[in-house]
Amino acid sequence: MKWLRALAAVVVLWLVALLVMDFFVGERTASGVAERLAESLGAQGTVGESDLALVRGRLEVKKLAVTRDDAVGHLALAVAEVRCDLRPLGIALVSSECTELAVRGVRLDVSAAALFHLAHPKRAPMHASRVVIDDAELAFSPSAFAPGLGRIAVHVDHAEAGETVFRTPLSWIFALRELRAHIELPAGITVQVTYENGTLSAAGTLFGSAPVSLPVSLPVAAAFADAQDEVHALVKLGEDLAEKLVARRAEDWLRRKLF
Repeated sequence: MKWLRALAAVVVLWLVALLVMDFFVGERTASGVAERLAESLGAQGTVGESDLALVRGRLEVKKLAVTRDDAVGHLALAVAEVRCDLRPLGIALVSSECTELAVRGVRLDVSAAALFHLAHPKRAPMHASRVVIDDAELAFSPSAFAPGLGRIAVHVDHAEAGETVFRTPLSWIFALRELRAHIELPAGITVQVTYENGTLSAAGTLFGSAPVSLPVSLPVAAAFADAQDEVHALVKLGEDLAEKLVARRAEDWLRRKLF
């Protein structure tokens, strides 16, 4: 039975070591998250508070901020709360990906799409097996993605996505599974948007009270070489969806009138 006592002693010592490392490594780990995200955007990142629990496998970060102001434009990303579920019992020391990344209270303001056009970062981008986003506001100035349209603000009430590599703060869209949001366009136009089971539905100022629905095949993020390619794909996806939704609305209107 000596080997059992020895094994128990080793387990206890390992757990104690993990608790000690929580204290000394937690702040550095949280700062590393901010730095990796900031580096992918050529920006500066800071963290307000953090809490690392290696035994149960969890990293919590509060008041994460990433900013960039240069000749290209302005980018500001503020996140009230981030929870990264890690592998328990210290496995996160060798595998630091998030099994689930939960984000709440996001505020992203972008003045130019070129802010995402960056050289390949030195460190690997963040990776999450599952992403959950609540209470997010994404604002894009007129010059960012649609110069002819004007400022666009996307308010995400709730979103869930699958496996995601965060080359940009918008990379989760390629793995989207569920979305409840509304979009504010110029001239007071508001569009309610939902996405579930591969179907996108829109209702509001442009589409009337009855939702317009259409099947959507999202691009595969692995097909893109870098963040710049991802941004181009997102812009094209937005344009294609807008055209298809308007066409479907016109088709439904004609069908009601003629039949």
